[in-house]
Amino acid sequence: MKPLFAVFALTLAAGCAPAVQASAAVAVTGAWCRAAPVGALTGGCYLTLTADADDRLISVATPAAKRTEIHSMDMTGGVMRMRQLKDGLALPAGKAVTLKPGAEHVMIIAPKKTLAAGGTVPLTLTFKTAPPKKISAPIRDAATPATHHHEGH
Repeated sequence: MKPLFAVFALTLAAGCAPAVQASAAVAVTGAWCRAAPVGALTGGCYLTLTADADDRLISVATPAAKRTEIHSMDMTGGVMRMRQLKDGLALPAGKAVTLKPGAEHVMIIAPKKTLAAGGTVPLTLTFKTAPPKKISAPIRDAATPATHHHEGH
């Protein structure tokens, strides 16, 4: 009788356990980094993020630089202001959030290599809830038009 009761108890407990949900995901498209002159102290990377559930980009890392920061940039009264988004960047569910020149972007600080056109920058994006994403962003001149294939996948 005891083994039957144990099986019944385990079956009941399993039926009451919350369902395991698939983790949220963030799609990354159009990633690229701007080429910079030899000796440049900073660089910028850009991409589009689309989360399937509300999330937040909380950090970006690369072995190609001493550190990275998520930045916002705007022009107010003819003055360019750039600031670090210390709490990251909100990613509303289903809405594409584009990091681009002159707006939100990833700032690469103290690059360990020259950001030369034709190269790549490995980036690891960390989100509040979605699993981290590793991508490789091509380096290109700012004037080079975007390609239409899925970069960074």
